[in-house]
Amino acid sequence: MSFVVDGYSRTKDVPNGECIESRPFRVGGYRWIVEYYPNGKDPEDADSISLFLYLSDDNVLGTVKTYWGYNNFIEREALERSKHLKDDCFTIWCDIVVDLSTKGGGSDGEEPLMVVPPSDMHRHFGDLLRTKDGADVVFEVGGETFTAHRCVLAARSTIFKAQLFGSKKNVATASIIRIDDMETEIDNEDAGGQDEDDEEMEEVEAEQQQEEKQGDDRNQQGNTGINMVWQNLLVAADRYDLQRLKLICGKKLWAFMDKSTVTTLLVLAEQYHCQELKEACLNFLKSPANLQAVMAADGLEHVTRTCPSVLKELLAKFASQV
Repeated sequence: MSFVVDGYSRTKDVPNGECIESRPFRVGGYRWIVEYYPNGKDPEDADSISLFLYLSDDNVLGTVKTYWGYNNFIEREALERSKHLKDDCFTIWCDIVVDLSTKGGGSDGEEPLMVVPPSDMHRHFGDLLRTKDGADVVFEVGGETFTAHRCVLAARSTIFKAQLFGSKKNVATASIIRIDDMETEIDNEDAGGQDEDDEEMEEVEAEQQQEEKQGDDRNQQGNTGINMVWQNLLVAADRYDLQRLKLICGKKLWAFMDKSTVTTLLVLAEQYHCQELKEACLNFLKSPANLQAVMAADGLEHVTRTCPSVLKELLAKFASQV
């Protein structure tokens, strides 16, 4: 698991003993947080960076350790002289291993530690999609057809629900429903992949076939160097109100973010209402070094022409730092 500290110089204003928390993330079925202390956790560590991993989950049985880390992870001067600090950013890599084996039942009468495994519902839905058992609707996209299940589509998307189960005059009753102005990139061998948290079936059947498509040689990239599969999926997720799929697309597109692609991603996020990706782009541009590089390449011209309101939000980001 990696975490990027963007704008390191600004974090040095955080007082000793105070931390910046990462967004919560899940590993092994539990919720975790990384705490970054730019000026140390304790007074004797004021010249160093402290770093801790915190188990922030109430669903833990038994007595377990919930806090790991280093008071003196690295001295600030050493970090600033190192190759790890680049463009006012550095990356923290954290490896987490969760032992889910049971224990207890010994002579001391300790109760066994009962671990409930993650839900495998997504696998059942994947099998249903592959076998086409009970499929009752067919979509035609880009000249290809896909069978699906109305009830699953309706459960995952308010748009599909209205289209398939709305008022009688609006319900789609045709044997084939055509979706125009959209592209499809489907590898049937990838059908039914699991979601990233491996906890529950989170995607609509029609999109599940593409969710696990990886960034390998089979994927095509546009002139911007950004993976086209995830761009097309973001358009579909916005059109059909698939909020979790939109987040997954935003996360995948975020991996392509650099000084040459950030404005393209910013426009995509604004046009297709992916607020998390938009915030990531604005935070990237909030770094003076990144913004200067983008402006030198006239990268903001596209944003100015397409989404001028976004520039106001960028200015507000800068104003908040003053």
